Amino acid sequence: MDRRLLDFTRHALAAGVSRQEIADALRRADWSEAEIGAALSSYAELDFPVPVPRARPYLSAREVFIYLVLFAALYTAAYNTGSLFFRLIEIAFPSQITNTSWLNQYFLSAIRWNISAIVVALPLFLVLFRHIGKAIAKDQTKRESRPRLWLTYLTLFVTGLWLAGDIMAVIYNALGGELGARLLLKVLTVAVIAGGLFTYFLLDVRSDKSS
Repeated sequence: MDRRLLDFTRHALAAGVSRQEIADALRRADWSEAEIGAALSSYAELDFPVPVPRARPYLSAREVFIYLVLFAALYTAAYNTGSLFFRLIEIAFPSQITNTSWLNQYFLSAIRWNISAIVVALPLFLVLFRHIGKAIAKDQTKRESRPRLWLTYLTLFVTGLWLAGDIMAVIYNALGGELGARLLLKVLTVAVIAGGLFTYFLLDVRSDKSS
């Protein structure tokens, strides 16, 4: 946050100016509503001679590490789940070249790897997700931690691209007259995984803004 904005807000509150008057003055100076709200919320509404700053969220190196592992486990589990379903779809609806022994061996190897990754990543994600949920329930300021926000927006970006690519694949193949069961099942797989993640994190971001 701009230091000038914080200093102005602090001095104005110390001078006895009401929050509404401060907000109106900042709007006339072209500050955004988000910046105004953040500046005012930086100081507690207490009956005290000088403005009292609110505690800012703080994450230790350990907590940053936990967030990185959490999202890495999420990406690993999501990618390998999608990949596993892709392989099963290709086996259930083989093309003319999927009956060779080499490809069958490749599919079996890929499926074993996908399952191995899911068995490790998914429980790790669930355990860390539960741990972080309990920590946030005890201290709501941790919802505003920068690593959490950055990784959440990164997830929205990645899943948004994944969904966009999914839609483009449908349009491309539809224009070529090649919309078969195999392709539609793959598209549905991506839509469920990426769409579910995108929806969850979008609602999570919106709940942060409304709280």
